[in-house]
Amino acid sequence: MPLPRIHSLRARIALIVAVLLLAVQVLGMTAVSTIMASNARRDVDERLQVAQGVFRQVVQSHRDRLTQAAMVVAADFGFREAVASDNQATIVSALRNHGDRISADLVMLLGLDGDLVADTRDAAEGGKAAHAFAYPALIAEARRNGNAAAVGLLDGRLYELVVVPVRAPVAIAWIVMGFRIDAGFVGTITSITGLDVSFLGSAGGERRPWALLAGSLPGAVGAALPAAVAALPLPDGPDTAQTPAITLELAGEDYRARMVRLHAGSDPVVAVLQQSMAEAMAPFRRLQSTLLLLTLAGLAVSVLVSLWTARSLARPIGLLTGFARGIGEGRYPDPIVVRRQDELGVLAATFNRMREALVERERRITDLAYRDALTGLPNRALFNDRLQQALAAAARADEGLAVMVMDLDRFKYVNDTLGHPIGDLLLCEVGQRLRQTLLRATDTVARLGGDEFAVLIPGGTAEAAGHVARRMREALERPMVIGGQLVDVSASIGIVCFPQHGDDLHDLMRRADVAMYAAKRADGGVAVYDVRHDNHTLERLSLMSELRQAVERDELTLHYQPKVDLATGEVRHVEALVRWEHATRGFVSPDRFVPFAEQTGYIKAITRWVAGRALAQCAEWRARGIALDVSINVSARDLPGGELPEVFAALLARHQLDPSCVWIEITESAVMHDAALSLQTLEQLHALGIRLSIDDFGTGYSSLAYLKRMPVDEIKIDRSFVMGMDQDPDDETIVRSTIDLGHNMGLVVVAEGVENAAAMARLRALGCDLAQGYHLSRPLAPDRLEAWLRARRAERARAAAETGQAGE
Repeated sequence: MPLPRIHSLRARIALIVAVLLLAVQVLGMTAVSTIMASNARRDVDERLQVAQGVFRQVVQSHRDRLTQAAMVVAADFGFREAVASDNQATIVSALRNHGDRISADLVMLLGLDGDLVADTRDAAEGGKAAHAFAYPALIAEARRNGNAAAVGLLDGRLYELVVVPVRAPVAIAWIVMGFRIDAGFVGTITSITGLDVSFLGSAGGERRPWALLAGSLPGAVGAALPAAVAALPLPDGPDTAQTPAITLELAGEDYRARMVRLHAGSDPVVAVLQQSMAEAMAPFRRLQSTLLLLTLAGLAVSVLVSLWTARSLARPIGLLTGFARGIGEGRYPDPIVVRRQDELGVLAATFNRMREALVERERRITDLAYRDALTGLPNRALFNDRLQQALAAAARADEGLAVMVMDLDRFKYVNDTLGHPIGDLLLCEVGQRLRQTLLRATDTVARLGGDEFAVLIPGGTAEAAGHVARRMREALERPMVIGGQLVDVSASIGIVCFPQHGDDLHDLMRRADVAMYAAKRADGGVAVYDVRHDNHTLERLSLMSELRQAVERDELTLHYQPKVDLATGEVRHVEALVRWEHATRGFVSPDRFVPFAEQTGYIKAITRWVAGRALAQCAEWRARGIALDVSINVSARDLPGGELPEVFAALLARHQLDPSCVWIEITESAVMHDAALSLQTLEQLHALGIRLSIDDFGTGYSSLAYLKRMPVDEIKIDRSFVMGMDQDPDDETIVRSTIDLGHNMGLVVVAEGVENAAAMARLRALGCDLAQGYHLSRPLAPDRLEAWLRARRAERARAAAETGQAGE
């Protein structure tokens, strides 16, 4: 399937180059824009700084002209005489004449007290204004310094003012002369500085609203200026040399500006020099447009060059892609020819070598895909394929077939003991023997994995499969010498038939597994699937869930079975046995839930529960003067973990119980499950002071060498030997030998399964130490056990009294 053009290598190379170049250009444009903006701002700030100085010089020049003109008037003899004689007409005429010479917009004569005497702006000559001068502080400054200058508001108009005294020879009046700051003045400043200038004033103090008095800004921008200035702090005073540049946002446009405070009185006046950043950036915008055009042109050229380069690379790569696609689809095209000396030529040669290797490898894989590498037998995949075909053929022909699943018993023990190499050789020998048991070429034996094998018998019945299964077991029971070691092998085999047990491959295989595990549990070696096997499995799963709840909710109970001292008849030992009275199932035998708990590992939780309850009961009895030792059964799962000593140490400390009151019973097979770790755990328990007992002695696989190494204090003869003493001489021989062995090793010997008085008498005669069984007592609840003990003591006391009376 050809690639879409947008996904082709050529298009991707061009796209990558274009994207990279575009990214570089965007970064470059961003950097240039940032630099331009920074330079423009710096240029504007420098212009503002220069303009501020020019502005002050212009203002100072105007003040010098006003001061000089005012001093000329004040020095005129005739004017002084007119002032002294209060000749209004002469005063006004002189003031107007001298004002006109320098184009002054305002000339005033003030009295010494600051009251207005004459004003050239009055319409009526000789009229005398009745109000005081608005800036008494300016007069005070002139009195101190000889003259004074400031910018201020008079009658709502902005003036640049100077004040000088009229002396004759002492000051007799004050002359005020000023230029009006209007559009003409603003235009002069703008033409000199090249910047916009605005004058703002606040009548009544800094907190009053600001008003634009004069300025060069357009209407909307100028209207926004007072509000922007009101939000800013004012410069310190009119003598401040330089003020920092600020940014103003006026009508959506940014301006850089400097503020110059012209009057520091109660009616502040400021001049604002400003420059539009848009105007400042205009030359740079043109440069940016040029750079953008150059970038686009370079991008177009780069894309064309990259397309040409990609085309020269894409053609041989296309050939290689088609070659690889053919191999991926399972075809093997002819060797590819690329006449190049570069990396693509090397890649083509590599592809050709890969093709040759794949052809050879596929040939080998085809041979091995359906064969078990270790035994050479068909593997699970081939077996499933043949079973599927056999099911289809049997359904068409209305015939049956049989499937067997076999699992080796104790194979893990062989692996762990003799090592995996011996285990592999054993699997090969098993596979060979199984192959030899099949009589027809249509029968299939396969290794499913691990130590699990399967057999397919087309047309077979359960009876025929049973015959084959027995031959298989007989073949495996013949002696096997593997690596110089004699290995004992047995197997468990489950049988299912089509269509009786299912018509689906997966159902048949699952049910064959169920039957195989049923064969393991039954110790018969062979089992045909029965629906009850599945029900039993479901019941066990349900039982396991309910068992967990029973332990967590403390629903189990302990019963105690007494052990009687055969020499004295006293009872100083009891064995704790767990019991489960289910709410709906009734009494659940330990034989039903204990083995399953051992398989799942939950037996550890049960052991801890039993230990806690039994030690608590023992401590309670001893506190009440009932001297009983308690024996607790421990599973093989509890020993290797090494946690058991900590559990018992904590329980002994909690109940302040003498460790010698506690006995732990463990079977021979439990110790042999992991002998090294088990012995280590037993030694730690023995070090605590707890006494140990070997339960069901004589039925396991332990040797006397292990028995000698184990720190045990007691052995319990299995009930099967004790119950058979009166019928089988060999059982009595075993019991006698076990008693002698235990005594010779310094151990206490306990006989289990004492069901009648004859057995008890025989055990006493053989020198057995303790007896336990239904003849003496069944396992009892604590209160019933106490009642039994009281009744037994009373009976023994009565028997002793009767014996004493008979002796008299």
